[in-house]
Amino acid sequence: MNKVILVLSDALRFDVAKDNMGFLGHLVEKQQASLYKIKGELPSMSRPMYETIHTGLSSSEHGIVANSIVRLSNKPNIFQAVKKAGKVTAAAAYYWYSELYNRAPYNPIDDKETDDESLNIQHGRFYTEDEYPDIELINSAAHLVRKYAPDYLLLHPMGMDYHGETYGSDTKEYRNHAVYQDSKLAPFLLEWRELGYTVFVTGDHGINKDGAHGGSALEQRTVPFFVIQPSAKGRGEVDETVSHLQVAPTILNLLEIPIPETMKQKPLSLR
Repeated sequence: MNKVILVLSDALRFDVAKDNMGFLGHLVEKQQASLYKIKGELPSMSRPMYETIHTGLSSSEHGIVANSIVRLSNKPNIFQAVKKAGKVTAAAAYYWYSELYNRAPYNPIDDKETDDESLNIQHGRFYTEDEYPDIELINSAAHLVRKYAPDYLLLHPMGMDYHGETYGSDTKEYRNHAVYQDSKLAPFLLEWRELGYTVFVTGDHGINKDGAHGGSALEQRTVPFFVIQPSAKGRGEVDETVSHLQVAPTILNLLEIPIPETMKQKPLSLR
């Protein structure tokens, strides 16, 4: 039975990931993983891209066009489809995900830790501070995997975004955090691969030297898409640009769940 983990590293830019995430680079170099480039959808902002990645729709189609829009998703999405199929969902993520797929507005007491099969994100561990340590969140995700063996898990650390917005992209703080994040993910990538998970590592948007994102410049929208499969076989670095709109149908296709008609992009062929 196929299972999927999506590591959505907020503001992880393609070139910074490629140059500084050494273990992921090792897997690509040894063709134990594949690396694609995503030219992200617009606006290159967080909440719109969270919804785009999980619905396979552009911002003008799903309506979450700015970070300020606080409401539940009203489009078919990954969490909803996985739950409807009788499978298990989980997330260790920023609280905006709770507002999109569980309840809105977010209640920091009642919604911080959720274990409720009636919700779209059945097992959720959410945080509200952008500087929340990535390692604490990664450990929460690893705990969810070991305890609940979810069919789909989202891991959404904010460290790259926090360091990028605070110091800018052309700084040691931003680059070094990519090294740090890679080193903390590395042992779990092997563990999850051994457990039969396909793991994707990507970003929602990039960031520029001023610590800004939201626009159409390539540094604000170009992100990596690493693919790590249980077979430990990959294509290395692939000279192919793919779309955020393909992420949702690719995940549902792997999970052998019917793809909603609203997700019009074709799933990636990962063989």
